[in-house]
Amino acid sequence: MSARRTLHPLAAVGVLLAVTALVATGYSSSSSSTPAATASPSASPLSSIAAEVPAAIKSKGTLTVAADATYAPNEFIASDGHTVIGWDADLASALGQVLGLKISMVNATFDTIIPGLASGKYDLGMSSFTDTKVREKTVDFVDYYEAGTSFFVKSSGGPNITSLSDLCGHKVSVEKGTTEQADAQAQAAKCKSEGKPTVTVEIFNDQNAANLALSSGRADVAMADSPPAAYQVKLSNGVFKLSGPAYGTAPYGIAIPKNNGMAKPILDALKQLIANGTYLKILNKWGVQAGALSTPAINGATS
Repeated sequence: MSARRTLHPLAAVGVLLAVTALVATGYSSSSSSTPAATASPSASPLSSIAAEVPAAIKSKGTLTVAADATYAPNEFIASDGHTVIGWDADLASALGQVLGLKISMVNATFDTIIPGLASGKYDLGMSSFTDTKVREKTVDFVDYYEAGTSFFVKSSGGPNITSLSDLCGHKVSVEKGTTEQADAQAQAAKCKSEGKPTVTVEIFNDQNAANLALSSGRADVAMADSPPAAYQVKLSNGVFKLSGPAYGTAPYGIAIPKNNGMAKPILDALKQLIANGTYLKILNKWGVQAGALSTPAINGATS
């Protein structure tokens, strides 16, 4: 799926101000930070899981983890204007403790993360990636969560969108490089082939801009993964509402450079965090426990 969005004190003045203020915090695709501390997974760097880390990565001592930090509550920018926070950041920190490695969260535009993994710029991508067969050709995934896609509209006067077929004749805002973009564009072609009004797909570099398109009237409906969509609706103080049920539930995956030896250590570290309760504690903290996985997997895409 895709990536990215805001908590802080910005919400009180409404959606437009909230989104605009997020951008004003200093969002930059090159900013980096270390996430806020989370509950200790009670693991020693000398654990058997840490010993699984390939020597080349262990010698670096730090994993550079890329996230498009415009997707609250999954990953977004803190009120200091640069720190990447959210439950993906907390989970990355906890995984690092089990693996005996430091974590550096780097804010990056979503569609640049997988190429950055392939080039060696990043070690991991934790940015609400839906694990798909297509993406598995380029990177490996450790699946760690399940989410669907949701539609959200203006509460007053917004269209009744309950499925992709309802998008015909509407303008939809999506983030570039996401499954939402792919779904909307596929539906546009389908509407046209059926002789119906097509879908106007407005594509933006980050989810903040996609949300702003909805609040400003440039789009009739916005699409995002179910946790960020629900969060934006909550943040809007009644300006937005979810429209219809989520669809297309699929696993989120931690993206890893193909065949670099890190998939198994990360899978084992995640299993330990699930077993000792740290994983669920993090999800509960952010209110996203509904998508918890009990059995993580490597490359578990179904489509």
